[in-house]
Amino acid sequence: MGPVILLRALFKRPQRPLPSALPELVTEYRLDSLPLDDIARYRAAFGFAGDHVPLTWWYLPAQRAHLATMLDPRFPFRIAGLVHMENALGEHGKAVPGQALLLRTVLRMLPPSSSGALRCVLETTGSTEAGPVFGCSSTYLIRRGERGGAKQPDADTDLSGTPLAQWTLDRAAGRRYARLSGDWNPIHLTGWSARLMGMRTPIIHGMHTLASSCAALENASGGRAARIECRFRAPVALGSSAVLRATSTTGGFVVEAHGKAAVTGACTLA
Repeated sequence: MGPVILLRALFKRPQRPLPSALPELVTEYRLDSLPLDDIARYRAAFGFAGDHVPLTWWYLPAQRAHLATMLDPRFPFRIAGLVHMENALGEHGKAVPGQALLLRTVLRMLPPSSSGALRCVLETTGSTEAGPVFGCSSTYLIRRGERGGAKQPDADTDLSGTPLAQWTLDRAAGRRYARLSGDWNPIHLTGWSARLMGMRTPIIHGMHTLASSCAALENASGGRAARIECRFRAPVALGSSAVLRATSTTGGFVVEAHGKAAVTGACTLA
């Protein structure tokens, strides 16, 4: 994400008045070839073994396609302030070095929740001439609903599971991930840049937490992740520690930070 694209995303203004309905948006972009050096740096940063393309790395080209889609004038909402709620990644085939990938993204609006919350889903498929290579689905919160009613506890946020890995985020972790991912969102970088965006403290990117979890799950099992999905439940501040635990659900995991569940999900190994 270059500086021009970042500024366009930060300062895109919502349409007024908002349209009563939003058509399904479809965009297509081309990735000329796999950036093998960048993928190797990504593997090393998170401790992935082997020389494969980590499943979570595919989010990086998908995120660029997502952002480009949301910058389309037909997307009427402000981009800054969108909250990444859920993500799912699946591997469908092999990518051959030097072969181009077509990234096709579909943006759909979900019906408003009972509280009035508004969400959208961006689904990106990366394909070569031989067929699909990966799929990425990201759900974003556009507008929060009205608060009210007792919040029900979630069964998948149990923190009593077996610890599998632990890591501590130093104050430069957000900037290191930005260099890997190209995502220079100010809320992940420094204290002053986070405060500029209305955050009290900088937080690590949710996909950094998911990548750390995916690498630890692969290393603990000796296998490779073929599918991983998660829900981002609470932010993880820079300077804090995180613990990855296995849950009772097959392939299930929870990342604990600040004494509560920050990320929950499931991983299917090939």
